[in-house]
Amino acid sequence: MKKRILSTLVCLTVAATSIIGCGSKAPVEETGKDTAAAETTTEAKTEEKAEEKAEENATETTEASGDKVTLSIYTQYADDDTKVPYDYAVEQLKEAYPNVELNLIVQAQDDGQTLKTLAATGQLPDIYQASTDIINTFRESNQIMVLNEVAQSTGFLDKLYDANKDLAYAEDGNIYAFPFSGQEYVLWYYNKALFEENGLEIPETYDDLLNCIEVFKGKGITPLALFGQEGWNTAAAYDVIATRYAEGGIKALDEGKASITDEGYVNAAKKMEELVAAGLYQEDATTTNYDQASEKFLSGEAAMFINGQWYIEDATKALGDNVDWMFYPAADAASYEAGKAVFSGGGSASGFAVNPDSANAELAAEVAEFITEKYCEAKVMYRHNPLVAIDTGKEPDSEYPAMMKKLSDTLPSITATTKFTWGLTNSTFNDAIQSESQGLVSGQFTADEFVQDIADTME
Repeated sequence: MKKRILSTLVCLTVAATSIIGCGSKAPVEETGKDTAAAETTTEAKTEEKAEEKAEENATETTEASGDKVTLSIYTQYADDDTKVPYDYAVEQLKEAYPNVELNLIVQAQDDGQTLKTLAATGQLPDIYQASTDIINTFRESNQIMVLNEVAQSTGFLDKLYDANKDLAYAEDGNIYAFPFSGQEYVLWYYNKALFEENGLEIPETYDDLLNCIEVFKGKGITPLALFGQEGWNTAAAYDVIATRYAEGGIKALDEGKASITDEGYVNAAKKMEELVAAGLYQEDATTTNYDQASEKFLSGEAAMFINGQWYIEDATKALGDNVDWMFYPAADAASYEAGKAVFSGGGSASGFAVNPDSANAELAAEVAEFITEKYCEAKVMYRHNPLVAIDTGKEPDSEYPAMMKKLSDTLPSITATTKFTWGLTNSTFNDAIQSESQGLVSGQFTADEFVQDIADTME
């Protein structure tokens, strides 16, 4: 049973979320007519090569001598889904690279702003977790290493599942990060016990959902807890509604294939405004962080929760059989059934990247690839999440949770996915959808203002 679920989950190809470019241009060298200038240039290049060779020799000497090399790494370390893979990778690293130590810098949940500041001030870590936005920004400033050769020499490319091969490449056809996640999905979780205790059925339409909101609020229960302090969560909350009206969701907006002023997106904004006014989310949703929102859901203070499928393990551990995920509600029964084939979420060319100016860049690249593999192994074995980028050859240490089995059974019928905000390629739209959705969730923006602000930003 385990192998069947694993095979089904990772071998499916859904809507592509990355585009492989036609290749990158080779750097163009300019030659001057002045002989003296040419000689000066030649001397400079010779000195530069000598310095590079000296650095290579120094690195090789360090590795051969067994001297300790400390590499800084900027990555998430906040909950079991991020701590377990990291801790496992560190333990495995001690055996494979006994002379390497990692200096962990915990990633700030600020959509890459801290990392951009570190880069601007010359403090970029040796290894860092990079989203699509970071990749696109840093490749313009030459602050991210091209990893094509390392991906080939380490065998990483051969281990990628076919459905995830596109995720390794950026738009220009190069590899800038080793992805550890495959196709992922936004799930709408609910507390089965709370629904049963209050005589409520799973909401299929928005009228059903409005009824649930009224009942839960009457009992002092938060209908749905959001961690809206993080813009991706409010963007996902909008996307699960938008995909009921426009299949492309925020992905189509990001790619310029649709406009926020299109009828479907306007209707989605108006529906979200209505749900906010009815009290779907807690009043302080946009100042609530992940830990606080998760605690509200797991403790029974909130009946529903929106997060990725990676939350299945934590939700199951805390609530057991009393938790499940539902298909997103829609305007009517027909839309609800049709919408079951479309999910918010998707894959992206994000993962562990390397600072090309690191004193140990080549070693850091090898370590980044190694850590990526170990992340995937830990997610499969200890987080019961087979939706990873590569074939690890590992089995989970126990049966997959019921919600993961349900997702496995659903995947063959999925015809389209959208994107998480970290997979968006248009940084202007990315910033807009996060900030504007936060405004809509908070009640500070009307649907019309939400639409107009994004439209103005995209002009």
